Amino acid sequence: MGEGDAAQRSSTRGQGDAAQRSSTRGQGDAAQRSSTRGEGRRLGVDVGSVRVGVALSDPGGVLATPLVTLGRDGTAGTDLDRLVALVDEHEVVEVVVGLPRTLAGRDGPAAQAAQDYAAAARERLAAAGRDVPVVLSDERLTTVTATRTLSDRGVRGRKQRRVIDQAAAVAILQGHLDARRSAGGAPEPS
Repeated sequence: MGEGDAAQRSSTRGQGDAAQRSSTRGQGDAAQRSSTRGEGRRLGVDVGSVRVGVALSDPGGVLATPLVTLGRDGTAGTDLDRLVALVDEHEVVEVVVGLPRTLAGRDGPAAQAAQDYAAAARERLAAAGRDVPVVLSDERLTTVTATRTLSDRGVRGRKQRRVIDQAAAVAILQGHLDARRSAGGAPEPS
């Protein structure tokens, strides 16, 4: 074997090693950097006792759109596993869980359930090696607003039940995105 062959193997091996290091470098590092700059996709989560609505933002953090409705699994937590998979699939930098406070600003049973879900999501993400923050965002009346919007568009009954959780998740995430922008947490759309 000549010196050229050895040099080629060494060069190729070095490129492969660098590519491997780059692709396996902690996703949490990239997510943390993006989160502090205000860039990156975010997930909005509407926690219900039966279903979990999920919405996704664009990479610029301007617009929330419906993504999926997950069946709530309080026993095995398969909904949380799917949430972690969505974080990976969409390279999410932040998860926003709706906190359903009362009109008086108090935390009732639904708010406690949302807080418990957010804590469980944090634990699942950490166990999967993901450094993605999970934050709570006030979501007073988002389901009411989503129901009214869907009704106004002619979506009722069974069809509405299938998408109401996603619509509420969109309202939660859009409210969070708008608040971040008005507070200077993300660039204004151009």
